[in-house]
Amino acid sequence: MDVASNDIAARFRLDNRVALITGAGRGIGRSVAIAFAQAGAEVWLTSRTQSELETLAGEIKAAGGRAHPAPCDVTDAQAVNKMVAAIPSLDILINNAGMNLPEPFVDVSEERLDRVMNLNVRSMFIVAQAAVRKMQAAADRKARGGAIVNITSQMGHVGAENRTVYCMTKHAIEGLTKALGVELAPQNIRVNSVAPTFVETPMTAPMFAKGDFSQWVHERIPMGRLGQLDEVVGAVLFAASPAASLMTGTSLIIDGGWTAR
Repeated sequence: MDVASNDIAARFRLDNRVALITGAGRGIGRSVAIAFAQAGAEVWLTSRTQSELETLAGEIKAAGGRAHPAPCDVTDAQAVNKMVAAIPSLDILINNAGMNLPEPFVDVSEERLDRVMNLNVRSMFIVAQAAVRKMQAAADRKARGGAIVNITSQMGHVGAENRTVYCMTKHAIEGLTKALGVELAPQNIRVNSVAPTFVETPMTAPMFAKGDFSQWVHERIPMGRLGQLDEVVGAVLFAASPAASLMTGTSLIIDGGWTAR
């Protein structure tokens, strides 16, 4: 047996791949960018906050990786197309930027509805469209392959009180993932989602400082704890890598069992 040709660990590498990561300045996006650079990818980092992107790119470069800050408001279609056009080639898109404004259904204003829909659905569609056009432009695309990973949520598979708009948007992206997975499969561009439960980050810490909310969450996760960033990043890396070469149009739910009930 040729051990080298059967090295499954090598299939999780992203050497010679170029990845665009939205919402890269903090949280899941930031952690994905670092992991992808460690796995050999050249990463393009986008969010609205240039200083965060420059800091992250500097850290990646200092560790021997390749990174480019590309500040952009992903709700601005013209800006998105300009930003993607500046990338010489593209193999991977991590469609991560999103938001949540929890409140009772009857209190949702049109302004807040539009704000969440624009970022969580419209921008994901626009970024994916620009990325696919860039991928399709590669002369060797079918042989090289491409991957899109949409970051959704367990709330894209279930419902929850005070999260009607968020659940609606995440269900929409799960649908987009399936449709794109089917449409782009003949071109060897795979589209999947990663759907985390509540993840422990500095940004979510204030939420879990509230006893009632923390209890509500923990009671619904059979494993009895929040997710960790590295647990989500591992799934994203797998979905984007050659190790997942036959997987498309589906969702990896990283939720400690929340949706299994």
